Amino acid sequence: MRAYNLLCSRGGHMTVAMLDALISEYVAGDLPEPARVLIASHIEMKPSSALMARTLEAFAGQSLEKGETRSLVNGDRRMETIMRSASPQLRLVQPREKHHVLPRALRDYLGFDLADVPWKGKLPGLKQHMIEHNKEDGSEASLLWARPGRALPNHTHEGLELTLVLDGDFHDHRGTFARGDVSVADESLDHRPVAGQTKPCLCLSVLFAPIVLSGSKMGLLGDILGL
Repeated sequence: MRAYNLLCSRGGHMTVAMLDALISEYVAGDLPEPARVLIASHIEMKPSSALMARTLEAFAGQSLEKGETRSLVNGDRRMETIMRSASPQLRLVQPREKHHVLPRALRDYLGFDLADVPWKGKLPGLKQHMIEHNKEDGSEASLLWARPGRALPNHTHEGLELTLVLDGDFHDHRGTFARGDVSVADESLDHRPVAGQTKPCLCLSVLFAPIVLSGSKMGLLGDILGL
């Protein structure tokens, strides 16, 4: 995943350029499945990112059109094989339907909608649904639900973490992340995310390495207990 190396080389205070790099990798088809779903969902929710993705797709198409054409060996047989094959699924997605909290790309990935999520209590005021866990590389994708005002324990990261806000919002020392926003974090970021006060915060989290608890023992205890 080239975007991973690009993002991590620029430090923990991620900027819009980092998200743009992920969108570029998405259009190129180079993201692993959990990250692909997260970026596809973000594109559904953010018209500006959808425009960027369409623009990149157009540039890619123009590059192909200008490429040198070459004759095919056994061209007729190859064309017959192509015509029999299934049509490729388009990467670009439609805007999120207004009556759905979860974007279509995420619903397709889950196989069900928000009302059917089999939540499990993680901490007081915090629920999780583990979608996927890859034991080989340690990556995982999960849905997280936090009650209003709920703080997650202070932590840092051993690798890249992507968090898409699906509903509500959360904040840390970098600012506020609202619906459709993506938080990008790596080893250089130490933060304490706190859900907004007005409604629960619902997120899609994709981790490529475990998080590491940090901060004072008393502060961690209070956050773990939800005080």
